[in-house]
Amino acid sequence: MKDFNNKVAVITGAGSGFGREFARISAALNMKLALADINQATLDEVTAELRAQGAEVLALRTDVSRAEDMEALAAKIFETYGATHLLFNNAGVGAGGFIWENSIKDWEWVLGVNMWSVIHGIRLFTPKMLAQGDECHIVNTASVAGLLSAQMMGVYNVSKHAVVTLSETLYQDLQVAKANIGVTVLCPAFVSTGIAASERNRPIDLQDDAPLTESQKLAAAATMKAVQSGRITAADVAAKTFDCIRENKFYCLTHPKILGSVELRMQDILAQRNPTDPFSLKPSVAPVR
Repeated sequence: MKDFNNKVAVITGAGSGFGREFARISAALNMKLALADINQATLDEVTAELRAQGAEVLALRTDVSRAEDMEALAAKIFETYGATHLLFNNAGVGAGGFIWENSIKDWEWVLGVNMWSVIHGIRLFTPKMLAQGDECHIVNTASVAGLLSAQMMGVYNVSKHAVVTLSETLYQDLQVAKANIGVTVLCPAFVSTGIAASERNRPIDLQDDAPLTESQKLAAAATMKAVQSGRITAADVAAKTFDCIRENKFYCLTHPKILGSVELRMQDILAQRNPTDPFSLKPSVAPVR
């Protein structure tokens, strides 16, 4: 997809991080915007910013984990704009700690936002894009956590591995269907996006009363440290993502230094040996043992 002028961009998680930067670039390209976020305040901020610049913006508070919310979002977008050309399934949250210590609510929250939102986006928007017949593109925000299996990140890893395989399968299915729809899976490493503080957006019914375990505290501290030490900004990642869209590039990897760890995992699989510590090539961002 190379022509963005007057096309429609749909962005979940648009109130902050990558989503806000995707929206800024889309507006600069003269796209019509449909923005969704669970946080009304941040959604209002980015909407006001872009409208002040002359962008046409439809903004809807949306819990992307809920089928009914996503169905209402899709219905409103097609009622308003009649089409979707660029879809960013982008909303994301995180939880860490030893995988056996995560609660049912942890799993429901993280998988709901990170995995089910992508499922909803694919099932609701892809058929409409196919019917349009024009050039379209879908971007699913995963993570290098979808290519690795780092310790004390189990719930997040599971959700992001799911997004990677959803994206790969979507790509293959669209090839079979001979569709004019490109697919990109975005796999960044640590970037300062606010995900380290994603508990702020956790629904009341999925909040835990139990205190954090020691492993969960260690994982949170390690994530915060790694995010804050990141040299690549959310704006950098968004710009790289649009390059991948223009080039119809499937894997969008923004941190090339992480490829050594990805290769190491692949070598473990091919050699049928036990998994190597994924932080062994960069121990500075590993959780304290």
